[in-house]
Parts: sequence; structure tokens; C-alpha cells
Amino acid sequence: MNAAPIVLTGPLRPHGPSSALARWLLGLFGWTVDAPGVPAEQGVILVYPHTSNWDFVIGLLAKWAVGIQLRFWGKDSLFKTPLLSHWMRWIGGVGVDRSSSHGIVADTVRQMQAAAARGERFWLAAAPEGTRSLKSGWRTGAYQVAVQAGVPVGLCYFDFEQRVVSVTRFVMLTGDVQADFALFAAYFGTRVGKRPELASPIQPRSSNTGPRT
Repeated sequence: MNAAPIVLTGPLRPHGPSSALARWLLGLFGWTVDAPGVPAEQGVILVYPHTSNWDFVIGLLAKWAVGIQLRFWGKDSLFKTPLLSHWMRWIGGVGVDRSSSHGIVADTVRQMQAAAARGERFWLAAAPEGTRSLKSGWRTGAYQVAVQAGVPVGLCYFDFEQRVVSVTRFVMLTGDVQADFALFAAYFGTRVGKRPELASPIQPRSSNTGPRT
């Protein structure tokens, strides 16, 4: 393929109700969130870098601070205990059955398409490194969801040096892994995580054998 990813520049659709408390808590520690909206009702947000447990805390507060509606993959075992299951779904968790004959990517694409048919918003957020430890690259599950569903991808970074969470760049991918990852690297390459030495290279993981995040 010779096509390049398309950077979307059209109008953004607003998020839902925001939390003043979450904004205050972020501001207390010097953090700001730049996330004005999303370009469509369905899509995928890739979060990089992911190097610390603090990413989840900052990300959850940022989500509430701007009212962005996000879902994320979680192990299905986390959804089998009533209290934990209720909390996980409340914060946007989607149970993943890794034994599904269809696979995580296909199941999520179907969920996204079903939400579109119902007129519901469905944005999946994923940290493609898949772990806080240093790895050889990214898992490509969420990337494949975006390609197969034909939905936009939002590029989200947590920059601990500037103390900002940003989701302002949205792109349509080509399915050409080399071209798409070149764009990811150009955009994310200067962002500084909590532990920069643990940020994985922005490339498909060489040992990636399945559609995981």
C-alpha cells in the first residue's frame, strides 16, 4: 500500500458531563487535560506511554474531568465478582473472554457495530504496550479493531514532564502497518512517561501471536 494515514481535521463531537472534583484533583497536582471532543460516535484511542500504575489513576481522573465516554478491555475474571464487576463496568470496563472462538478483535468489532446500530457511543481505549514493563513493541489488538471496524483512532499521551493528558490528534488508518506505525512514532516519540526507560519502542511486537492489546 502507498496510502498514508489521514489526519482528521473536521468538527468534534462534545463529551458528556464532566466532573469538577476530578478537574480539581488533577489541578492540585499540576495536571491539565486537553481533550475537546471526538470526531465520530465510535473509535479507538491508543494511549502511550504506559510505564507506571499512576497512568491508570491519571487516566481515570482525566476521563471524568472532561466527561469522555471510554471503554477498555479487562480480563473476564474481573467481572465474575458482583461488587468488582459493577465497579469495572461503571468505569468503562468490557469483559474479555480470551477463549472466544471469534477472538477479542472480532468480538469487539461486533460490539462496536452493534453500538453504532443502536446509536450509542463506543470508544475503546487501550495501552498497546499491554504492560508497564519494557517490551519489544506494541500489541496490535486495538489497532486491528480500528482497521477492521473502519473507525478513527485518537492518539492519547500522558506526558509526565509537561503534566498533560492530550487527546487532540485523530487519524484514519490505512491498514499498512509500516505507514501507520510511522505516524504513531512521529507523534508519540517525544512524550515522556513516569518512567521513560520503560517506554516500549513504537513498533509491532515481534512476538505478537494474537489480537491482544
